[in-house]
Amino acid sequence: MGANGTGDTDGTDGTGATGGPPEGPAGSAPRVTLEGLLSVVGAGAVEPCVAPRGLGAPVTGVTVLDETEPATGPGELLLVVGVDPESAVAVDIVRRAGEAGAAAVVFGPGRSGRPSTALREAAEETGTVVLLRTAWSPWAQLVSVLRAGLASVGVPPDPAMAAVAPGDLDGLAEAVAALVDGAVTIEDTRSRVLAYSSEQQEVDEVRRLTILGRRVPEWRVAAMREDGFFRALWSSGDVLHRPARGDAPERLVAVVRAGGEPLGSIWVAAAGRPLAPNATDILRAAARTAAPHLIRHRTRGGHEHLVEEAVRALLEGRGSPEAAAERAVLPARGSYAVLAVRVVPGREDAGPGREDETSARLSGMLTLHCAARGHRAVAVLLGGAVLVVVGALEAAGERAEAQVARLGASLVRQASAALGAEVRIGLGEVVDGPARLPESRRSAEEALRALLETRGAPTHARVGEVAEAVGMGRIADALEGLSLPPQTPVARLAAFDAEHGGISTVETLRAYLDHFGDVPAASRALGVHPNSLRYRLRRLVQVSGIDLADPDSRLLAQIQLRLLDRGA
Repeated sequence: MGANGTGDTDGTDGTGATGGPPEGPAGSAPRVTLEGLLSVVGAGAVEPCVAPRGLGAPVTGVTVLDETEPATGPGELLLVVGVDPESAVAVDIVRRAGEAGAAAVVFGPGRSGRPSTALREAAEETGTVVLLRTAWSPWAQLVSVLRAGLASVGVPPDPAMAAVAPGDLDGLAEAVAALVDGAVTIEDTRSRVLAYSSEQQEVDEVRRLTILGRRVPEWRVAAMREDGFFRALWSSGDVLHRPARGDAPERLVAVVRAGGEPLGSIWVAAAGRPLAPNATDILRAAARTAAPHLIRHRTRGGHEHLVEEAVRALLEGRGSPEAAAERAVLPARGSYAVLAVRVVPGREDAGPGREDETSARLSGMLTLHCAARGHRAVAVLLGGAVLVVVGALEAAGERAEAQVARLGASLVRQASAALGAEVRIGLGEVVDGPARLPESRRSAEEALRALLETRGAPTHARVGEVAEAVGMGRIADALEGLSLPPQTPVARLAAFDAEHGGISTVETLRAYLDHFGDVPAASRALGVHPNSLRYRLRRLVQVSGIDLADPDSRLLAQIQLRLLDRGA
């Protein structure tokens, strides 16, 4: 941490740098798309407003429009300061930007926070992406974070830190601490603590004071400024080493930069034991990895947490829906729907933190693409799924339902392609106003569960389109915890299989019932000869006592088999 200093630096160049390559990847700059840039910057800075051809356009630079020199180059992200997006001037700027091949045009939020019909039509005609600056992101900060984001996109994170969710500085500090075997603090350029690792060992008094005060003590800042340490730190291109002195342990520090601009610093302190032998290399990699996290943190501030909490309150039916919608910058009235989204579990999702990382990527991606289609949307992780609250729909009715269906189909394609995994989306019913969002959430989650539990189900659907699977789920819910006699036929078969192993009598019964007693079809499903299946059926009847000719027996067996599936 910034308090990590003893006032000394070492190294032949007088900066304490340990040597190694300068920050940033070698070779030509990677191709940066508008989607890639916005995923780094986050929704706290700009929001897609109109994206007629998606967000795949390449971005070559960030330019502030000067009406006295209005020329715009291809691929430029054009920031339009002082022009109302609802004015005729804005329409003209969008047309000129489209002709010049600009990547996108960014306006201020304007009076209504929405583009005029004329601006939307101009964007659609020219294929120009229009973005709106959020009210809490001033132009000076926006220019800074966009340019820093442009420089950091394409710099691959260190594999050991790649699982950290975007903007999760606490998670990054913990990951680095585990790798270097020390105590880690991440600070901004004003020596304020942004995140720190949870270290059980005693460190030193300065670290303790810094964490308690959430900033480096003023006397330590003054001492480091006076002895020239900050000058050496911010001008250095590599890791600085500060040897142990007295009660102050050994420390390493690296500046996090993007496009030459310092965003903050990462400090590592020995915690009662030597640092890892490769701690310098790890910290160098961490400084490169940290750039997009610090950019996301800058644009997010406390607003993102406030929005997410407000949306959770809406979905759970807590408090005033009008007040929560206002905090989440959602419309106070109009049609809404909730989408419940999950990646189909697979081996690629195994491993600690993998599912959280995928959900974090999915959440940001869904919000971005909903906004690109003209919807005000907020995504939160709740109940094991990513729930997307979508506002600004057509008036409730068939048109709104068709709009949600088109949105679901589009999001499935985009998310599956981006993640390289299957995605399922349950489409909630369209409701009138934010107060009824819990109803839409319930229907979305029911539809999603049916899609995940039913073989051959579509990729997205409403409850009415998977009504049988939803109905079976409700029956299973109602029967959950119901005490059945221990000697039912299915219970006997399950006990027999557990005791004897080998051929599963439960699976034999399941195949027979699922194929309506069609022995050839059931035998094909099991991969056995029909005569072998007939022998197995006689055996399971003897073991269980089931009467396969009795409709009630078959119904009870089917229900118990479904409950067994759920338990598994």
